[in-house]
Amino acid sequence: MKKIAVAFTGPSNSGKTTVIVKIAEKLTKKYKVAIIKNDPSDKARFDVEGKDSWKFSQTGANVAVVSPTRTTIFFKEQKSVKEVAKLFGDYDILIVEGLKHLDFPRIGIFRGKIDESYFPYIKAIACDESIDISKYDIPKEMDILDLNDSDQIIEWILNN
Repeated sequence: MKKIAVAFTGPSNSGKTTVIVKIAEKLTKKYKVAIIKNDPSDKARFDVEGKDSWKFSQTGANVAVVSPTRTTIFFKEQKSVKEVAKLFGDYDILIVEGLKHLDFPRIGIFRGKIDESYFPYIKAIACDESIDISKYDIPKEMDILDLNDSDQIIEWILNN
């Protein structure tokens, strides 16, 4: 299988993480999946204050924590998506949350209303029944997916 990359984008609290978790749980049964999340406001917390890895990270050094079941790496500088993807090594499907300017097939996630400013960046819309799509001028080539149908979203990913 050739490597597949897909990105998800949308407004805050639209359900991006929920959708990614649902599809990743299904995809990991058959494929090696890697996920990259963009944190544009730099709010994410990955370590517990006071623990050794936190203390090491506070020095300004890049830190790796290696255990029998996982490896966690903390970089003190921004890495590109390509650089991070290389760290994952062998994977079948790369899922990216955010980074709407990245040139990947992209699904826009919307609840309540569609933000048409995302249209230049997305190839599909995943929305739920809270949106009446007939009220929007959606480009004809854009696919419409059911936000609550993870199998349909997975099928789109595998075909696009």
